[in-house]
Amino acid sequence: MEALLPVVKGHPIPSILMCAVLFRAVDQLLQRLPVPKVVQQDKFRAWRWRNLSVSMVHSLLSGTWAVTCALVWPETLKDLHLYHTPLSYLLVCFSTGYFAQDACDIIYTGHARGSWEFLLHHALVLGCFLYTLCTQMYVAGAVVALFVEVNSVTLHLRLLLKLAGAQTTPLYQINKVINIVTYVVFRLLTQFYLTWYILNNYSRLDQPEFFLICMTLMNIMILIYFYRLLRTDFFPQKKTYLTQNGTHNNNSRKFLTD
Repeated sequence: MEALLPVVKGHPIPSILMCAVLFRAVDQLLQRLPVPKVVQQDKFRAWRWRNLSVSMVHSLLSGTWAVTCALVWPETLKDLHLYHTPLSYLLVCFSTGYFAQDACDIIYTGHARGSWEFLLHHALVLGCFLYTLCTQMYVAGAVVALFVEVNSVTLHLRLLLKLAGAQTTPLYQINKVINIVTYVVFRLLTQFYLTWYILNNYSRLDQPEFFLICMTLMNIMILIYFYRLLRTDFFPQKKTYLTQNGTHNNNSRKFLTD
């Protein structure tokens, strides 16, 4: 690890590209796994399933990695500006590669218009993480930001179950409750802590205005999505997304991304 870090720090952009290639390889491997028949029969569902599967791998690894860094090195939670360890720097590089790969996948497959929210989120994250990797500042802040990936595991599982038409299963019902809990603990509280840190230390931070703007935009996005989660999973409106013969109406794509 110590031997690898100077290479990564000295060449952050090539290192990010290597991580992006790694996730592309994961994408190819996951395509060999069996998928539900209902997913195979629809191009959009098939792409969404593949895309979410890669995201699930990233969330499982990076969420565990980020929490481990904070537990082993508690200073990570206190000095978001200057503190970092070799493992935390590599984590940020690893995740930056994923977000770059995912953004390219969305654009290349022609889903940019329907996935503009994801692209906006990825652009904000990539901007912050690239600054972090190139300046070696805010590494701890990026690690804390990746706490949200713990919630992303349940978010991705929720959408995978919807893609498979399993919204009425016990697993979906259990996951939707866990998802709300992790959303509050690992996403809302994490985002608000990062925002508080920037505001509380504004005068001594580097480029605080840039990070505050990014955090404000992401805070707005996560609050809107939190409302949509509550509305969809706990206060659903009666809508028909499938016709009688099983084909999708014009609202099906929205149904699969809500």
